Amino acid sequence: MARLIGGAGVFLLFAFGSGLLLWQFLPRGTGRVSHWRLEQIPFDGARAFRYLEQLCEIGPRPSGSPGMAKQQELLLKHFAELGAEVELQRFSGRDPRTGDPVPMANLIARFFPERTERILLCAHYDTLPFPLRDRVNPRGRFIGANDGASGVAVLMEMAHHVSKLPPDMGVDMVCFDGEEFIFSEWDPYFQGSEYFAQQYVESAPQRRWRYRAAVLFDMVGDADLQIYQERNSAWWRDSRWIVDGIWKTAARLKVLEFIPQKKYEIRDDHLALHNIGGIPSCVLIDFDYPAWHTQNDVPAQCSPLSLAKVGWVVLEWLRSLDVNTLPQPQGG
Repeated sequence: MARLIGGAGVFLLFAFGSGLLLWQFLPRGTGRVSHWRLEQIPFDGARAFRYLEQLCEIGPRPSGSPGMAKQQELLLKHFAELGAEVELQRFSGRDPRTGDPVPMANLIARFFPERTERILLCAHYDTLPFPLRDRVNPRGRFIGANDGASGVAVLMEMAHHVSKLPPDMGVDMVCFDGEEFIFSEWDPYFQGSEYFAQQYVESAPQRRWRYRAAVLFDMVGDADLQIYQERNSAWWRDSRWIVDGIWKTAARLKVLEFIPQKKYEIRDDHLALHNIGGIPSCVLIDFDYPAWHTQNDVPAQCSPLSLAKVGWVVLEWLRSLDVNTLPQPQGG
């Protein structure tokens, strides 16, 4: 661990998962709470929260488990009923303890598949096998309400709003498997997003469409919501416009929980999308979450209002885009 003192605050650099997390300590509890009520927001947070609860009622949903299979069945039906072309992108993952293969599948829901200029909205839908950071029982039961279900719940609700998007915009909603099929903090993360990005690159000669941008939702349901700008997303030249656009939209809507400051650099699925797939990418994540990777990551820690605010901001940002004039992606 290295501690660095800078003019903007205190930094810690430490090992996290398969890489490093650079964290700038900014004050927790900034008082930035927007005064929107749930019924005022045209993105149904109450319904999104019911989706979150529905996913959590399945129980643990780690890769290759019966819970994951039940979740896949539920999501395939949900997105298909709302007009998506759905598929499971199956691949063989790896158990880091033994090296044995584990069946995994990214779930893809394509809206307006005939449109060639596309936006990727995504989240991981696998849950940690065990609550590794739980002080009482690190081999206990992990539900993953915020870290797992919250991003998926936003996608499920977003699917009700695709008719509001610009007429030339296609949207893919992807749930990544194998994001954290880990049994120690040192095991490899992101098996699903890495496979997805590799397939995207390999398919380039055959396909007519491309992704102009990707937005990853991870841990966006915290009742005490604070979303800072993630450093990779803001540093990448080809992705900076996404961060700028989303935070400007939040400011216009007076959703104060989107804080226009950089706080941490974090490894997440957006790294594979950008670094392998060449897709301009941004992660929306509230990493100031005490229940992270513990048994306390349950629906009671989450809020319909948080889901509503996050979904509304991204929906309004999408509606503001002209996909024919966006910056050119470096890959795809």
